[in-house]
Amino acid sequence: MAPDPLHAPLLDWYAGAARELPWRAAGAGPWAVLVSEVMLQQTPVARVLPVYDGWLRRWPTPAALAADPPGEAVRAWGRLGYPRRALRLHAAARAVVDRHGGAVPDDVAALRALPGVGEYTAAAVAAFAFRQRHPVLDTNVRRVLARLVDGTEFEPAGATRSAERVRASALLPDDPGRAATWSVALMELGALVCTARTPRCTDCPVVAGCAWQRLGAPAWTGPARRGQAWAGTDRMARGRLLAVLRGCLEPVSRSALDAAWDDAAQRDRALAGLLADGLVDRLPDGRYRLPGSVVTPPTAPSRRAARPGAASSPSPRR
Repeated sequence: MAPDPLHAPLLDWYAGAARELPWRAAGAGPWAVLVSEVMLQQTPVARVLPVYDGWLRRWPTPAALAADPPGEAVRAWGRLGYPRRALRLHAAARAVVDRHGGAVPDDVAALRALPGVGEYTAAAVAAFAFRQRHPVLDTNVRRVLARLVDGTEFEPAGATRSAERVRASALLPDDPGRAATWSVALMELGALVCTARTPRCTDCPVVAGCAWQRLGAPAWTGPARRGQAWAGTDRMARGRLLAVLRGCLEPVSRSALDAAWDDAAQRDRALAGLLADGLVDRLPDGRYRLPGSVVTPPTAPSRRAARPGAASSPSPRR
């Protein structure tokens, strides 16, 4: 197949404009790529970087993470949001150890079989860690291809459609390594130039081949695209409750959680959701902890040591 005219200008642009990110470094292995892809889902790079660095220092291999309780993964996740991703990454680490001897598999089907690894993440790890030829369709890539090929401002809402997969596959360079670089270059173009709100079309290396520009950059006529609210939501309440638990190495009382959020009904709903999602454990004594953390009994009131030979007596009531 002859090279697509979009290939050379985009790949040349990426060679000079790509950000230096740790998961793109030459020494970044498949585990580092998998961690980055899970963390980057719906989360900006700037927020991911410090958590990613700390995570890889603490758990440089799947076996290292698998050896710790899942609550430690939730604790280390911090404020990245969508903390169920931490549990899924922990479960994936255990599956890698149990099924693959601790090595992240290079087969897309085996990657898809890991807990919490879906179509996008499996393709991304196969492409970026193992230099295989797979279409990698995140939100940025879907938007770039919608503009370049379909002439529409935005990608269709919802899950990736089969027509998008076919289109993305057809655009991949034949060489697997070049195809992997093409995929990350599309992603970078969407992050830096062909952005959702203010695309910088004059700086785009493939603007000459952009169908959306040829049509005069028509405005989006599909359903309104709304950002996700945060203030006052159940998600915010869940985050506040988890912050209490992350900040305590010991299990906490219900009163400590009650103090974190004023709306009792919303607080109860958020806590019930955290329990149902496996992000929080309720102990028989009524305290709460991150899942699988070490349990210590409640601290008992200290007693003054009796003098040798002295009879013991009850403490006076106050």
